[in-house]
Amino acid sequence: MLEVSNLGYWYDHQDNSLFNNVNLTFEAGQSYAVIGQSGSGKTTFLSLIAGLDVPREGTISLDGQDIQQIGLTNYRKHDVSIVFQAYNLLTYMSPLNNVLTAMSITNSSHQGDQQFAKDLLGKLGLTDVQMTQMVTHLSGGQQQRVAIARAMAVDAKLVVADEPTGNLDEANTKEVVNLFQKLAHEQQKCVIIITHEPDVAAACDRQIKLSNHEFVVKDATTV
Repeated sequence: MLEVSNLGYWYDHQDNSLFNNVNLTFEAGQSYAVIGQSGSGKTTFLSLIAGLDVPREGTISLDGQDIQQIGLTNYRKHDVSIVFQAYNLLTYMSPLNNVLTAMSITNSSHQGDQQFAKDLLGKLGLTDVQMTQMVTHLSGGQQQRVAIARAMAVDAKLVVADEPTGNLDEANTKEVVNLFQKLAHEQQKCVIIITHEPDVAAACDRQIKLSNHEFVVKDATTV
């Protein structure tokens, strides 16, 4: 599905690169954890595969097509959904309107289907009252569930998440990880999570460790 070929990224010059010659493949229906120390380049890697930045060298392809040929704006609009650590919800809207707006902007196959959005939020544990109040009235865990509902409501094949459990307690962390697994296994999306938390990484199907400028792939069960 998503293929990274000979990927390299650096800020000033190649001798000081974050990583070089990276070759990775990500499949639909699987969840991946990208782990590594702070400053190792995990978030930069997420920015590249999400189309928020461009590599210095190499290509990123979706279903065999370079995402730059797709057009990064179109790619971000239709093919990838990003779950940010800070949620990035529209704070002047309700959870329901956040989801409906995402469906409209991306031309989702469920665009305009209010009942679909309500059912989705309900499955993620929000009450009818919570769905219609401002998102700022919700707890951090509830806001993260709205962000995940937004990712589930659009047709994007790829879901990337940057430290999505970094601000959550243990109970909410487990809930959020389970939701990401459902995205991968039940909706057949490719889910890539940037995390520093071993428990979150262990729950994913694969772990990819970024260390000393290199990526190493492991089955989560063997780590």
